[in-house]
Amino acid sequence: MECYRDLADIYDNLINSDIDYKLWASVIKDKCDKYGVDFENYLDVACGTGNFTQHLCKKFKNTWAVDLSQEMLTVAEEKFRKEGLKARFICQDMRELCLNRKFDLITCCLDSTNYLLEDEDVLEFFKSVKSLLKDDGMFLFDINSYYKLIHILGNQVYNYDEGDIFYLWQNFLENDIIDMELTFFIKNGQEYSRFDEVHTERAYKEEEIEVLLESAGLRVLEKLDNYCEKEIHEKCERITYVVKKK
Repeated sequence: MECYRDLADIYDNLINSDIDYKLWASVIKDKCDKYGVDFENYLDVACGTGNFTQHLCKKFKNTWAVDLSQEMLTVAEEKFRKEGLKARFICQDMRELCLNRKFDLITCCLDSTNYLLEDEDVLEFFKSVKSLLKDDGMFLFDINSYYKLIHILGNQVYNYDEGDIFYLWQNFLENDIIDMELTFFIKNGQEYSRFDEVHTERAYKEEEIEVLLESAGLRVLEKLDNYCEKEIHEKCERITYVVKKK
């Protein structure tokens, strides 16, 4: 996966204003309390630059964080050093998680599961998670909803201009797969440098995700509208799953 290689250095500038990581972490902590999860070992899968990891890691004795992009992990490690936080950062494919321990909590946030384009890939990911969960552990992840990817992002064009960073975002949708082509221009002095990235996500229906969870030996405890205590409805844009072993 080549995406996020050049994006790593500016990722936080683009996304931090849109996500309330502190709120998300608070909701997850409450779910840990509700379902009797110990605050011992925590694993964040597809951790990116560690924005979310840094909030939850303060609640746990030990933290591990996995991502496929070494560039994103480098940014995360630097951030943790500056903040005086501790975590073990590991470059791994989320479909083939291999860590020599069990976890009380595993998270995978910001629609990383949508990047897995085949049922078999999602199933392997879920199986990997199950193999790493303690018997009373909890898995929490979110997806961009089918409604959001098909009816909101769809075949749309967006642009973003913050002076030093400008990008054009074009989406191409076909057969539940959306290709997001991004062209970035980053100001360096009086000039701009350009790089391009393509991000691809699959739109999954709730029933598709739940069949795969069942096949992996996991059961759904709750589904949240984003990270809020609201009932799921047909126009939810982000669906959060709270899951345990069967």
